Amino acid sequence: MIAALPEGDDLTELRELLRTAGVAVVGQEVQHREQPHPNTYLGRGKLEEVKAAIKRLDANVVACDDELTPRQERNLEKELGVAVVDRTAIILGIFADHANSAEGKLQVELAQLQYNMARMRGLWTHLERLSAAGGGTLTRGPGETQIETDRRLARNRITALRRRLAEVKRDRATMRAERDRAHIPQVALAGYTNAGKSTLLNALTGAEVAVRDRLFHTLDPTTRSMEISGRRYLVTDTVGFIRKLPHQLVEAFGATLDETRLADLILHVVDASAPEEEMTEMLRAVDDVLEEIGAGARPRLLVLNKADALDAERRRELAFRHPDGILVSAVTGEGLDELRDRIEDEFSRTLRRIEVLVPYAEGGRLAELHEVAGDLEREDTAEGVRIRASVPPVVADRFAAYRA
Repeated sequence: MIAALPEGDDLTELRELLRTAGVAVVGQEVQHREQPHPNTYLGRGKLEEVKAAIKRLDANVVACDDELTPRQERNLEKELGVAVVDRTAIILGIFADHANSAEGKLQVELAQLQYNMARMRGLWTHLERLSAAGGGTLTRGPGETQIETDRRLARNRITALRRRLAEVKRDRATMRAERDRAHIPQVALAGYTNAGKSTLLNALTGAEVAVRDRLFHTLDPTTRSMEISGRRYLVTDTVGFIRKLPHQLVEAFGATLDETRLADLILHVVDASAPEEEMTEMLRAVDDVLEEIGAGARPRLLVLNKADALDAERRRELAFRHPDGILVSAVTGEGLDELRDRIEDEFSRTLRRIEVLVPYAEGGRLAELHEVAGDLEREDTAEGVRIRASVPPVVADRFAAYRA
């Protein structure tokens, strides 16, 4: 592993990404500099150290903690004599392995094509030499022609993928409109990858979503329902975030990230067992991505997960540093009742109290109220059913004609 950092030498996240990708790490080299070298990422002296370490440790690949420019990647491979992969390529590889749904596979393919477009030129340099003596359009070599062909094919495929993902987005919007019509509160689980979001989804809803200790195990959004005080809620778990999440992924996964952007409430789940400094970095990374996708202003609750792994001192520290956070354990169930109460409180603030009289003949309207209202009081009278309930403002307006 290599990195150019202003300070420090923590490559824990890169190490975890490589572990998830099935790659064994034998060593690391960090150069302290404000900006990576524009041509070779690392400076000349550090490159010599890396080259010696590769030979000593018998390494066959170098993994970089940043996204490399095509020029940096080519120059590094030439200098070091081994394959070089950057952070984005590693993440894209993990996503390709973990994508299960048709939509997830489309999103990964789009991100990979966008990433590789700028790197196509280096694939055909062996053919370009054949045209060295030629000149002009009529004497272009097969290398240049092949590059143009591949780029055209890639652009066409990107256009087709975007069109298909736009269709997926429209389908999601249709389903979301149905949910909006029913006014079922929507809660999204957002957080750093491997924070325990899927385990929390299972604990809150009784679902059986697969859980594994690896980064980006969940790519496709999973929505399940739960009930609190008789009111139904929808809870959605989506892809986890990391520091320096590649822009290709943020763009490609726009359809699934919409579930977070349009949620009524975001549960920001964080691994509270991590050291405070690392946890602060995780919180900042998730906040940055939420801002980037337009979800920064959504109502949010901080959920401090993995309480079962904490000692008394760490619990006191968390209570002091994050007084608004809710300490829970998705494994043991600790704190889940408090979390449900906080979710209910967040939505209760937006509800409006109504009293309506619905004729017996309009059973569909009664069913609608039963669906959206939690603490519903019903009284059968000669004229119809008298209902007292707390409902969303839009529903209250819809039932204005039935006010008792």
